[in-house]
Amino acid sequence: MVLLDLLGGVALLLWGLHMVHSGILRAFGPDLRLLLAKGLTNRFTAFAAGLGLTALLQSSTATALITSSFAAEGLVSLVPALAIMLGANVGTTLIVQVLSFNVAAVAPVLFVIGLVAFRSGPRSKVKDLGRVSIGLGLMLLALHILLDTLAPAENAPGMRVFMNAITGDPVLCILIGAVVTWLVHSSVASVLLVMSLAYSQFISPYAAFALVLGANLGSAINPLIEGARRDNPASYRLPVGNLVNRLVGILLIAPFLRPITEHIHAWQPDLAKATAQFHIAFNVATAVLFIGVLDGMARLLERVLPKRVQETDPSRPRYLDETALETPSLALTDASREVLHMGDYVEAMLRKVMAAMMTNDRGVVDQVSKMDNSVDSLNEAIKLYVTKLTRGSLDEREGQRAMEIVAFAINLEHMGDIIDKNLSELATKKIKRRLQFSSEGAEELSAFHKRTIDSLRIAFGVFMSGDANEARKLLTEKAALRAVELAAVDRHLERLREGRPETIETTSLHLDVLRDLRRIHSHICSVAYPVLDATGETAADRSRDAEVDPLPAAPSPGRP
Repeated sequence: MVLLDLLGGVALLLWGLHMVHSGILRAFGPDLRLLLAKGLTNRFTAFAAGLGLTALLQSSTATALITSSFAAEGLVSLVPALAIMLGANVGTTLIVQVLSFNVAAVAPVLFVIGLVAFRSGPRSKVKDLGRVSIGLGLMLLALHILLDTLAPAENAPGMRVFMNAITGDPVLCILIGAVVTWLVHSSVASVLLVMSLAYSQFISPYAAFALVLGANLGSAINPLIEGARRDNPASYRLPVGNLVNRLVGILLIAPFLRPITEHIHAWQPDLAKATAQFHIAFNVATAVLFIGVLDGMARLLERVLPKRVQETDPSRPRYLDETALETPSLALTDASREVLHMGDYVEAMLRKVMAAMMTNDRGVVDQVSKMDNSVDSLNEAIKLYVTKLTRGSLDEREGQRAMEIVAFAINLEHMGDIIDKNLSELATKKIKRRLQFSSEGAEELSAFHKRTIDSLRIAFGVFMSGDANEARKLLTEKAALRAVELAAVDRHLERLREGRPETIETTSLHLDVLRDLRRIHSHICSVAYPVLDATGETAADRSRDAEVDPLPAAPSPGRP
C-alpha cells in the first residue's frame, strides 16, 4: 500500500506539472517564442530568456525542444542557444526552491481560484491561467501525499535496508537519478521526489545530493533523443553541448560531494531545503563556469558535428514543428505556413503548365508531374499534423481554423491534380500533334490564365489574414471570370465559323483549357467562403453561385 500510494503521489505530481506546462503554453505560447527570440542578442540576455521561459514552463526539456527548433531553422546561432540552455538549467531549479518551503496549505486556495477561472466561459487566458493554478495545487497536494505516505514507513526496517542498498554508492545514485528523470521527462518531479525521500530520512543527504546530480544528467538526455534529427548531425549540436555541460559539472563536483554535503547540511539542517539549495547551486555554478567559454565550445561542436549538405527534398514539410503541437496557436501558424509552401508549388505548376502549353516544351510537362507528387506528400503531412493537433483540446476558433487549413490544403491538392491530370495531358497532346493556337486564342488563354494566377495570390492573402474585403474581391472576380469565359467561348466559336485552320485543329483543346482553368479558379475561391460565412454574407450567394458548366459542347469542326 505504501508503494501504491507513493506511485499515485508521483503520478499526481507529474499531472500537475503537465497542467502548468500546457496552461502556460496555451495562454502565452506566441509571446514565449517572442521572448525567446528577443533574448538572442547576446549570451547574457539569452541566458535570462532561457531562465525566465523555463521558470514559467517548469520544464527545461520544453525549452530545449523549442530552442532546438529555432536552431534547426537557422533562426539562432549556437552560442546564444547554448546560453539559453544554461539559463534553462537554472530556471528549472526555481520552482523546486519555492516548493522546498511548506506551502501545502496554499493548495486549496489554488484549487478554488483555478476552478473559478477555468469555469469562466469560452477558453481565454483567464481559463488557461486557471488550469495553471489547478496544476500548481495538484503539485502541492502531491508533495503532501508523498510526505504523508513516507512518514509511517520510516520505521519499517525492510524499507530502510532496501533504500540504503540502492543509494549506498554515489555512482549508482547518479545513474538511478538519471534514469528516473529520463523516464518521467522532468527534473522538477524527480528532484521533488528526492526531497521527499530526504525529508523522511529514507536516504542520507549524501545520497540525496548524488541523486540530484543524476536528475540533472537525465534532464539533458531527453532533448538529445527528441530534439535531434538523425539525418542532420548539426541538429545534435545543442543537445550534445548541453549534455557535455552537465557531465563536466558532475565530474568536477562528484569527487568533492561528501565535504560539500557536510558543509551544506551543517548550514541547513532541513534536508528538503538543503537538497533544493544544492540543486540550484550546482546549476548556477555550471552556468558561471561555461558562460564565458561558449564560443570555443560552439566551434568544437561545429567541427565535430558538421552540417550535412543535402539536396532539398521538395516533398518534405518545412514548417510542421512537432514541438509546437502542445501550443495550438503556434501549431496552427506552422500548419498555415506549410499550406502556403504547398501553394507555392501549385502556383509554380500552374505557371509551368501554361508555359509548356504555349512553347510545346515536353521537359516542362515532366517537371509539373514531379511537382504534383510533392504537393500530394505535403497535403498528407499537413492533414496528419492537424489531426494530431485536434486530438488535444481546442477552442471553437482554433477548431474552425484547423478545418480551414485542411480544407484549403485539400483544394490546393485538387488544383494540382487538375493541372497534372488534365492540363498536362492537354499540353502533351498539343505537343505530340504539333498543334498551334491561333494568335487570338493564345492571347485569350494567356489572359485567362493570368487572372487565375492573380486570384490564387489573393487567395493566399485571404487564407492568412482573413480579410473580408479581399474575400469579397475574390468572389467578385469569380463572377467576372465566368463572364470572361463565356465571352472567350463566343469569340472562339466565331473564329470556328470563319473556318480558321488553327481554331478548327485546337477547338476541343481550347475549350478544355478554359474549362480546367475555371475549375481551378473555383477551388481557389473556396478560401473566401469561411471568411464571409462569419459575416453571414454568403448564405444567399451560394445558392445563386451553384457550380454550373457554362461551356457548350464543342461543335464538330465540319459544322458552322
